Amino acid sequence: MNGSAAEGREGVTNQRQRPRRRGQGELEVQVLAVLGEVGEPATAGWVRERLGGDLAYTTVITILTRLLAKGMVTRERTGRSFVWTPVSDQAGLAAHKMRKLLDGESDREAVLASFVTSLEPGDERLLRELLGRAKAEGKD
Repeated sequence: MNGSAAEGREGVTNQRQRPRRRGQGELEVQVLAVLGEVGEPATAGWVRERLGGDLAYTTVITILTRLLAKGMVTRERTGRSFVWTPVSDQAGLAAHKMRKLLDGESDREAVLASFVTSLEPGDERLLRELLGRAKAEGKD
């Protein structure tokens, strides 16, 4: 027999396909969304159930622990386990991420200028209005 054994099996596919691999940060976003929906502290097991059974419990714990280190969730001991709570709603979490990104840049002015010039006209107007409100409230 010439060639490899695979040559005779053209068109044969692996019957067991792996689930799609999530992008970096995608699972964190999903966990935060699930926690935000419940409106009260939740266990890692509850989060895992809502995300679907294909995740290992330890994976959910790892993600929650990373989110805790980033200041995006809190945890409280209940019995032998923990319950987890997001520190704010989705808008607050997005703002937190934006601040962290900005804090990591050396030229804040350039980053902010680039951000503002890339906004759609409606978003730019909204940002100006929000900045005006903040100034009027003494938050400048």
